[in-house]
Amino acid sequence: MNMKFLRKLPIPAEVKKQFPISEKTAEIRRKRNEEINAVFTGESDKFALIIGPCSADREDAVMDYIYRLAKLQEEVKDKILIIPRIYTNKPRTTGEGYKGMASQPDPLKKPDLYEGLLSIRRLHTRAVEETGFTCADEMLYPENYRYLSDVLGYIAVGARSVENQQHRLVSSGSDLPIGMKNPTGGDFSVMLNSIVAAQKGHMFLYRGWEVETEGNPLAHAILRGYVNKHGSTIPNYHYEDLATLYEMYQKKNLANMGVIIDTNHSNSGKKYLEQIRIAKEVVHTKNHNPDMAKFIKGLMIESYIEDGSQKAEEGIYGKSITDPCLGWEKSERLVLDIADSI
Repeated sequence: MNMKFLRKLPIPAEVKKQFPISEKTAEIRRKRNEEINAVFTGESDKFALIIGPCSADREDAVMDYIYRLAKLQEEVKDKILIIPRIYTNKPRTTGEGYKGMASQPDPLKKPDLYEGLLSIRRLHTRAVEETGFTCADEMLYPENYRYLSDVLGYIAVGARSVENQQHRLVSSGSDLPIGMKNPTGGDFSVMLNSIVAAQKGHMFLYRGWEVETEGNPLAHAILRGYVNKHGSTIPNYHYEDLATLYEMYQKKNLANMGVIIDTNHSNSGKKYLEQIRIAKEVVHTKNHNPDMAKFIKGLMIESYIEDGSQKAEEGIYGKSITDPCLGWEKSERLVLDIADSI
């Protein structure tokens, strides 16, 4: 077998026992997640902004950014619910490049998965304890989910993972809102089938256990654009795209119809400044049509302290080492503009 087994990592229960959250933190998370869940059930009409760095690369800069979001949340709390992105696993199309803090807690050093697990648990826990935010992360590896399951507020399943059966089944056992992105080829039906699977109960093999789930009614869609057969990026955030998805959703008779619009990735062609225009167009669509007002639950925005992106070795504090992001000043202005528009 061309595979070396280097060391056995502790199971999630062991890590949670070694690094537990306090009763106070658990209560903060419970209340915060009730507020998040209410957006996706329709009980709350607040607009969700899942916003933050493309990838969490260093604890100090990410916490600095989240503290800034906490102050901004107070200014817009009547209309907007901010869910910070702390994305600790990064899919790499070719398998090359930075794979996230879970693999490399220090992007300039070799991977260390044990230290990575501890670092991502510490970062997510600090966010809850110090700012009151429960944050979003991507479920890139379903077996990693339980290391963070008691501190998260939102989960995204990426475009490359949405067709994977294990992602769908594990999503069915979560009590968090889980956004299923459209696949890189753009097929809405694939995304909707993933939502159907996540909303139903299942029995399956997970981490060496036979498990049973009840289904997750908070599973919903994320539109992130797609790539055609010629490799060109095609957006899917326009009114016509959303109207088509709305009709397809209705035919599936799914619980809690809802969609989040990812303003970057193939929707922007990774031109990060376009996120401002795209966000404002989506808000206009929401305001234009009562059905869209209920259907569009929020936006996903890639934002950090500094504009753009860099190579890891450049070491600029608060600047993305993966996809380019909006800097803080532009991000703050955008959030305030959205709050004024809805």
